[in-house]
Amino acid sequence: MPQFPPGQTLLIDADDTLWENNIYFERAIAAFISYLNHHEYTPAKVRKALNDVERETILAHGYGISSFTRSLVTCFERLSPAPVTEEKAQRILGFARSIVEQEIELLPGVAETLADLSSRHRLILMTKGNHAEQADKLARSGLSGLFSSVEIVAEKDPPTYRQVIARHELLPHTSWMIGNSPRSDINPALAAGIHAVFLFHKNTWELEHSTLDPAPEGQHLLELDSFAKLCDFF
Repeated sequence: MPQFPPGQTLLIDADDTLWENNIYFERAIAAFISYLNHHEYTPAKVRKALNDVERETILAHGYGISSFTRSLVTCFERLSPAPVTEEKAQRILGFARSIVEQEIELLPGVAETLADLSSRHRLILMTKGNHAEQADKLARSGLSGLFSSVEIVAEKDPPTYRQVIARHELLPHTSWMIGNSPRSDINPALAAGIHAVFLFHKNTWELEHSTLDPAPEGQHLLELDSFAKLCDFF
């Protein structure tokens, strides 16, 4: 594979690209399913119901802990034969709070690789979600000084990528989106006309799963299994 010269612009995702994120949600969901302990629905059916609720909630309230908490409560209300008492509501809130209390756990090689890449390329953090939550995670990560700019967006779709490209006056032939989500990081970035690097993460959120689109003519799509391998190409 080719090595790309200095002066590239690397848009880099945050959750599950720079630090662990979804594993904490999965633990909270497992605890929620165990607490619901529904006799009519299997754990798989409860998870499907929660996924459906999350899709609805995201459309109305966006991403983040508050939205996730709404989804847990709504799912419980739909599946539980008994009403949600204050005690049960507090228990459900506790599952969500367990995520907020997690320390930032950088993925292997992230700090060193970012420092190396920043010496040759322009790095822009591009993540979606609740602005305050994502900004707080970045601050706690210790990585903020390695990025020239930060973009925290409500959704990652082709129009949003085009807005970011225009706002930073990026040249498509030297610009890349790097992340673990086919749905949010790779396919819409390719559709917006820039290159992409798919970083496989075994615990990528189920709602972010999608088939990788092929790179259009004149664009590149790299597939890597670790963040550190970015230095082999950049």
